[in-house]
Amino acid sequence: MKREEKIARKIKNMLGYVDFLKKHSTSEKELLEDYLLKSAIERNLQLAIESALDIGEVIISSEDLEKPEDYRSIIIILGKEGIIPVQFAERFSEAAKLRNILVHMYTEIDPAMISQIMENNLDDFDKYAQYIARYIKFEK
Repeated sequence: MKREEKIARKIKNMLGYVDFLKKHSTSEKELLEDYLLKSAIERNLQLAIESALDIGEVIISSEDLEKPEDYRSIIIILGKEGIIPVQFAERFSEAAKLRNILVHMYTEIDPAMISQIMENNLDDFDKYAQYIARYIKFEK
């Protein structure tokens, strides 16, 4: 499979997870009361973040860029290389921390934090997809 096809598939998947999240936007109270909804939201958020990181890894690998030390640095490297804007990379790289919390449950997942992210940060995935698509198109 070509790199562009792989990235396009991952973007489609990522945006599908985000679409689910946007359709099920909810309050902190609802997250506390509805375990099934909370679980579905957490899982789709995790998958959206992992898709974004996978996209970054594909680009880094295919371009033979600096090797990331951790998940956060995947996004930071994309910013350093001009693939996405640096300021956006700094902000969006915080998603890697959330991914680790969601996957490893290092701390109890705060429903207020999840609700806030759903209200304020889901559009970052759309922006990320646009930056990546623009980069792939420009590179051709």
